[in-house]
Amino acid sequence: MGRALIGAKCKQCRRAGMKLFLKGKRCQTEKCALEKRNYPPGQHGRRRTKLSGYAVQLKEKQKVKKIYGIMEKQFRLYFEKAAKLKGVTGFNLLLFMERRVDNIIYRLGFASSRMEARQLTRHGHFLINGRRIRIPSYLVREGDKITVRENEKVENRVKEILKWRQEKGIISSWLQVDSEKLVGEILRFPTREEMGLPIKEQLIIELYSK
Repeated sequence: MGRALIGAKCKQCRRAGMKLFLKGKRCQTEKCALEKRNYPPGQHGRRRTKLSGYAVQLKEKQKVKKIYGIMEKQFRLYFEKAAKLKGVTGFNLLLFMERRVDNIIYRLGFASSRMEARQLTRHGHFLINGRRIRIPSYLVREGDKITVRENEKVENRVKEILKWRQEKGIISSWLQVDSEKLVGEILRFPTREEMGLPIKEQLIIELYSK
């Protein structure tokens, strides 16, 4: 079962043609399937096929949805909210997803993947400004502080991930982490460059604007 699940997630990365970081540490090692087979899965995976404009736009949307683990209904709601805000709609859209607490927990290094962050959040292992949170889609604000609740097993797990991420230099400059107290703070929201996503969000905007 475990291998089947790993394979399914790795196939998603190969299908997208980029690392979606669905398997946490595995994605940063030589075990990453994309490092070994950088082509789509299936017997025709090595063939180069020209995609239509619509297919290219759809592929970009699917990439973002898979990266953040978001379903279509919620993704469209983010788009509609982003379109109503001032500024660049594509950036606003990505910022909504970056502000999700499950993403922040992952970015802080309190979880090895966004999926793990969602699971830990639903089980109530984090506090935001002292209050317990169980909603992965909760949107954080600048200045919010996220604390790991007292639980020896979870605390040890978080410390292990933090140590590994610090050794790898995987640190988000717009966040601050106290590795001893296991407290993270949102200093500010990220710039587009700091999100580090090889995504052409304008294609998604064009798709929804038809």
